[in-house]
Amino acid sequence: MNSTSRLTKGSAYQSLSGILLPITTPFSSDETIDTRGLTSNIEKWNSTGVSGYVALGSTGERGNVDEREYLEVIETARRAVPDSLTFIVGAGQQSTRTTIEEIKRAAKVGAEAVLVITPHYYRSAITQEALVKHYSAVADASSIPIILYSMPDLTGIKIEPETAGRLSEHQNIIGMKDSSKDIATFRKAVGLVSDNFAMTIGNGTVFNEALQAGARGGILAVGCVVPELCLEIYRAVQARETDRVSALQEKLTPLARAVTKTYGIGGLKAAMEMVGYVGGPVRAPLRRPSEGACAEIERLLKDAGDAISGSEPRAVASW
Repeated sequence: MNSTSRLTKGSAYQSLSGILLPITTPFSSDETIDTRGLTSNIEKWNSTGVSGYVALGSTGERGNVDEREYLEVIETARRAVPDSLTFIVGAGQQSTRTTIEEIKRAAKVGAEAVLVITPHYYRSAITQEALVKHYSAVADASSIPIILYSMPDLTGIKIEPETAGRLSEHQNIIGMKDSSKDIATFRKAVGLVSDNFAMTIGNGTVFNEALQAGARGGILAVGCVVPELCLEIYRAVQARETDRVSALQEKLTPLARAVTKTYGIGGLKAAMEMVGYVGGPVRAPLRRPSEGACAEIERLLKDAGDAISGSEPRAVASW
């Protein structure tokens, strides 16, 4: 393991607590990387109270950038993220060998840890035993810590609780992001992983429930537009303010659903523009939402903002 990384088996339990943002990758109108926009967004998020960032995960359109752009995004983001915040980079190719090589490149340009998605192209061959061998080999070869990434909606592959438990024993595998909304399975995984292994949730629609089930924190796309609301839910759970948590989650859930599953990354980027961040285009074949969808997102943003500010209306720019 890289001795310069702040994320170790012991420290990750704290470093992955709270809210981490799986940030978008802004593109210019000609679809080149908008490095100024990326820097501007991170500088604004730095003051919100989030614990850190994941660049180039599924929300960051990792599958839509080439290898040169991958390194460009990492280098740009690394310069904008202060040392006090956690900086994680998405990784994961279809073979163990290419995944290891990708992680080497990410580490060289500043990643503190990598969030490694399950291979999935040869789906029938990706058994739980294959996942154990894959992640173990990747972790053995990596100079920086590994975080497991289970995203069955995109990949069709789930990291089962027993698999998470086995992999949690590896000294260089420090946590897992589960982006499903299966809280019963999440709770089972929490009970099977080692004590210093950080389970996080990647689905904002069940953030409260996951925290109650033992999640250390959330890596939430919806946090890119309402970090304050996500942080307040986290704080209220810690304070055991049950009624307040339920009310806040009720406002977060429809917005989280809208900017992820319903309207996708295009919806999230549109929402970011409504609250003053740089969104920009998505790369085809992804698409921006329709005017009607944007009107719905705008209404949900206002409701979410009002949940934090009480009776004070939240300013939302027209899309």
